[in-house]
Amino acid sequence: MGTDAMSTDATSTRATNTGALRIARRTAGRLLSTASLTVALLGTAACGSGAQAGTAPEGWGVLETAAVTVAHPPAFKEQGDAGRSRFNAAAATLSEGGRAVGTITVQLGFTEADSAEEAAIGAEAGIALGSTLKGQKEITVSGPQGGRSEARRIDFAFTVKGDRVDGVIVAGLDADRKAYAVRVDAVRGRLGDDDLKRIIESVTVRG
Repeated sequence: MGTDAMSTDATSTRATNTGALRIARRTAGRLLSTASLTVALLGTAACGSGAQAGTAPEGWGVLETAAVTVAHPPAFKEQGDAGRSRFNAAAATLSEGGRAVGTITVQLGFTEADSAEEAAIGAEAGIALGSTLKGQKEITVSGPQGGRSEARRIDFAFTVKGDRVDGVIVAGLDADRKAYAVRVDAVRGRLGDDDLKRIIESVTVRG
């Protein structure tokens, strides 16, 4: 999210940083805290079959919102309106013994943003202090009418009750140019890389 411009762009850089901080402050109070995820060890990971980008693998469920959809492994159970945070438009939880060990959430309109980069800045505000931010990269997700939509992928990790949790956020703008964020948290080693890839590839911006 930086720039390679030299001294002539210093003023612009400061303005960009100020704008990023303003977006983060507006967003921080609304995003679901990572501390709310109660984690426990999970013996086995959910498995799924391959699928084309923007589609759900066979046997998987789908979290549907007005703006974005995302597939989830069958072991993740979708939360109803009463069971999820009011900031989440959709959510699914992987549980063991009544304790959450993984979550997939979708948030809509959580910050003011004019680009996928700004949506990602806002999404990063929801990552708890003390987390390890592994980086951010440009990606595309399935868009309306079979097209592609620009997005950002943010990878991070944090510790809750002694367990290390890996997190990924896919953030961008929906068809109405409003911010969305799809977030996946799971105890390290309990969600396979292939399944995580399928989840991310299934993210679709609706028309």
